[in-house]
Amino acid sequence: MGLFTFVKNAGAKLFGKKTEEKAKQRKIEATPENTAAPELTQEDIDAAKADELIELIRSFELNIDSLYVAVEDDLATIAGYADSRATKEKAILIVGNVDGIAQVEDKIKVVLQDRSAGVEAEEVEPVEIEVEEPVFHTVASGESLSKIAKHYYGDYGKYMVIFEANTPMLESPDLIYPGQVLRIPSLDA
Repeated sequence: MGLFTFVKNAGAKLFGKKTEEKAKQRKIEATPENTAAPELTQEDIDAAKADELIELIRSFELNIDSLYVAVEDDLATIAGYADSRATKEKAILIVGNVDGIAQVEDKIKVVLQDRSAGVEAEEVEPVEIEVEEPVFHTVASGESLSKIAKHYYGDYGKYMVIFEANTPMLESPDLIYPGQVLRIPSLDA
């Protein structure tokens, strides 16, 4: 758990007119007796942004129970129960690599469940485990995955380790951009 910094104006363009429309719709549903056009506050817009970030995380089909996201200006707080360190780190990166988000406060817990034969899922008590702080790398102009691999692993050829650790967010090893933040997994993992 911690606070991670991202490049605020780099990343996927997620927020825009659609976000404002969602905020208006939320406000109308919350106050149906008010027939006038709703006055939107920053709080309303931030709540709509949080909803969009939750939809984005879910689109990657990450296994996170009780997923929660809150946005306040350019800070996103994310919480829930992830099934692995990789899932937790990917969720942080998905949120942080959105244009307009400069910081992500991580409150995700990694939990393991006993998958013993004959034990019903409802009877399983999740166990929280400690995980090391993630290693993230902010892509600089002119960098490639192979250059990043050389820096962290001493071997240009290990670029696919970084690519695979960042899928499905990365669609190709050649499609990275300055300001993007990537997971750098341990070779031991």
